[in-house]
Amino acid sequence: MDDSNWIHLCIDMQRMFAEETPWHVPWMRNVSPQVLEVAQRHPHRTIFTRFIPPRRAEDMPGTWRAYYEKWDSMTLEVLGPAMVDLVPALKALVPPARIFDKMTYSPWTTGELHRVMAGEGCSTLAISGGETDVCVLAAAIGAIDLGYQVILLKDAVCSGADETHDASLELLGDRFSVQLEILSTEEFLGRVPSRA
Repeated sequence: MDDSNWIHLCIDMQRMFAEETPWHVPWMRNVSPQVLEVAQRHPHRTIFTRFIPPRRAEDMPGTWRAYYEKWDSMTLEVLGPAMVDLVPALKALVPPARIFDKMTYSPWTTGELHRVMAGEGCSTLAISGGETDVCVLAAAIGAIDLGYQVILLKDAVCSGADETHDASLELLGDRFSVQLEILSTEEFLGRVPSRA
């Protein structure tokens, strides 16, 4: 794999998941060194997604409104906009790393991310971040649907729930084995040039 056709897509490594909030993901601390390693070596090949809650629950349609009525403490009005920022070590890499904001689990919903990546000739995604069983899962399946080769960095993804994290890795590895490969960060970095 050369350095011209892949992107490191890092999912939702944000303060609101890293810090003490109702959506805190303790495992994020454990995978952060691997995520940082890939992003530091290849900041120009890194896109960070950020999950952006609405200002208020009533700003959202359909079941998203009910979702944020349940999680009203995670709306921007209560949480504050600073908490949607990337964790500081990753934020420091922007630019040249880029940020893509989304309001749904999947980063593919609007079509904009795919348009940008296709325009750059990207054919392979290395996915890191959280949570394995929600936004990472949505990103991986959406990427497969769009025809990307997906590499899931197993020691650089995390979840707040061990059982569904493990089940998601098993599902992705077993059911999508032609389109998705599960590697360690070290294995992945061994395949790409150290710097372009």
